[in-house]
Amino acid sequence: MTDGRSTGHGRRTAFATLQRGGLNLDSLPMRLFTKGNARHWNPADIDFSQDARDVADMTEHERWWTCTLAAQFLAGEEAVTVDLQPFVAAMAAEGRLADEMYLTQFVFEEAKHTEAFRRWFDAVGITDDLHSHVDSNPHYMEIFARQLPESLHALAADPSPRNQIRASVTYNHIVEGTLALTGYFAWAKVCSSRGILPGMQQVIKLIGDDERRHMAWGTFTCRRHVAADDSLWDAVDERMQELLVPAMGVVTHTFEEFEGEEPPFAVDLNELAEYAMDKLGRRLGAIESARGADVRAIDVDVAPEQLEERFHAEDLANHPLAAV
Repeated sequence: MTDGRSTGHGRRTAFATLQRGGLNLDSLPMRLFTKGNARHWNPADIDFSQDARDVADMTEHERWWTCTLAAQFLAGEEAVTVDLQPFVAAMAAEGRLADEMYLTQFVFEEAKHTEAFRRWFDAVGITDDLHSHVDSNPHYMEIFARQLPESLHALAADPSPRNQIRASVTYNHIVEGTLALTGYFAWAKVCSSRGILPGMQQVIKLIGDDERRHMAWGTFTCRRHVAADDSLWDAVDERMQELLVPAMGVVTHTFEEFEGEEPPFAVDLNELAEYAMDKLGRRLGAIESARGADVRAIDVDVAPEQLEERFHAEDLANHPLAAV
């Protein structure tokens, strides 16, 4: 604050909401927070009874593929729920109340996503230990057991812009924007193959609406840091280069289980990769476009939100069941 007061932890002499102008409701974080408040949903309301019958009718290979995809989502949603708190504290340390408010919604939504996938497994009657679906994939474990927690918890000791970028690229652009995105596309193939799993279709569409807002915030966060310090664009590119190979390894490893034979549900690896790389490249373009921009303008620039809505519109037109 400019009058010598502070809103920081341990040195609070003022309150952001009491200052002149209060909260800027036009800032992108507040826009996303407000939108999320209007779109609450309850996993307990979703009917998985037909999903249980559909899973029972699957072949062994189809059931393994479906369970692996769902287990990877379930474990991933749990991981981000557990690991996200340091980013909330980093925003508090920086005095960005709107971002802190929105990230509390992030944590709530990720926890809700965790509940939704666990309810699906319970409803379809799969209650045995599921670790083999994730810990046999070394790339998955590298991302979710090492890179994700390390990058996010690094913020507890050093919430610098560089560390925020590394955490955001890991979480928003790799975990959500690359891995979850390919997973949504794979779910579209599974569900559209013969019109199955209506409950899971509903889960994916609801989660996708939340994730579009999450990814918009991740792009925004990288944009505001790059606008403030042009050299931080290199941090975006560096982190992406570090993680892109293991991220794609998460996807390709699943296909290795069916080497020499057709994967279930006619899921095509090249199609998945092309879909994810197109979206990733365009998000990176949105971040790079912030180089040299006015930081104050970035705070109210809705371009990241519009980009995610554009992706959604494209999916509705071209891949209806992938339009999460």
